[in-house]
Amino acid sequence: MVDSFGSLDMACNNAGIIGEQNLTADYSLEGWQQIINVNLNSVFFCLKYELAVMGKQGAGTTVNMASILGQVGTSGLAGYVTGKHGMVGLTQTAAIEYASQGIRINAVCPGYIDTPLLNDMSGEVKQHLISLHPIGRLGKAEEVAGLVIWLCSDKASFVTGSYYPVYGGYLAR
Repeated sequence: MVDSFGSLDMACNNAGIIGEQNLTADYSLEGWQQIINVNLNSVFFCLKYELAVMGKQGAGTTVNMASILGQVGTSGLAGYVTGKHGMVGLTQTAAIEYASQGIRINAVCPGYIDTPLLNDMSGEVKQHLISLHPIGRLGKAEEVAGLVIWLCSDKASFVTGSYYPVYGGYLAR
């Protein structure tokens, strides 16, 4: 990419699967590893190589897509929750490490967004998810994208190491 465009100015690391749903002691080792590989390790690998390029440039911004479940626990989703908590910690640590090099790193943490990730859920489960959001609906991808765009812009030049929930009031309840 740098060969084609000359620089890497911004990146958004957006990876996630719900994966295995089980009580913690009942997780299969394979299921655990799959979730951590997709939800955390993949973001680490992207960030590692993005930072190498941005460090040489002396500038850049990265947004890691975490989740509201990166701040709270949820029964049956130990792998997902752990991966998203880890991503928030990775974001904050890298932000501290690279701020002096002109690199900003933040996390956006959506609530339940009406995306294909929720397509396999029954209407009853979706209604339950909606009920967890005081705003009374699921979020839209465009609502999350607007925040990502702002974080990548010069208007957010003093913002790094932050965790931004976009959640329709989910965490406020």
